[in-house]
Amino acid sequence: MQIKRKEWQQFIPQPVESIWDFFSRPENLKKLTPAKVGITMLTDMSGVKMYPGMLIPYYISPLLGIQMKWTTEITHIDPMHYFVDVQQEGPYAFWHHQHHFSTQDGGTLMHDILHYKVPYGPIGTIADLLMVNNMVDEIFEHRRKAIESYFGKV
Repeated sequence: MQIKRKEWQQFIPQPVESIWDFFSRPENLKKLTPAKVGITMLTDMSGVKMYPGMLIPYYISPLLGIQMKWTTEITHIDPMHYFVDVQQEGPYAFWHHQHHFSTQDGGTLMHDILHYKVPYGPIGTIADLLMVNNMVDEIFEHRRKAIESYFGKV
């Protein structure tokens, strides 16, 4: 399977400082993730701000309740503008997620760029076609709705 690229944008009617404060705290990841993904943080991240090199370990259970360890690393940060998380351990052969934030029209435009690759060659390609691609879209759609519930919608 080739590396796949997906993008999403969302306007949030709040200042970038508020949005950055929320997104720069790993404890909020669970608030944005569908319950059916079954995310469980493995370390207490309460009140901790992310920093370059930070490792965030957790379990997810996205398929049939099967628990998988996932560790992401925050590799780049430009406060109030962007950060990048990269999977170090987990279900993907490759995961690189950019989160961009910019001030726009009295609020914040959030722009996500995700590159991912499913492992297992041709079997992974079929799995992506049958379920992984849709699962990724569902997770980001859930996140969009969760952000609207926390910060309001236009």
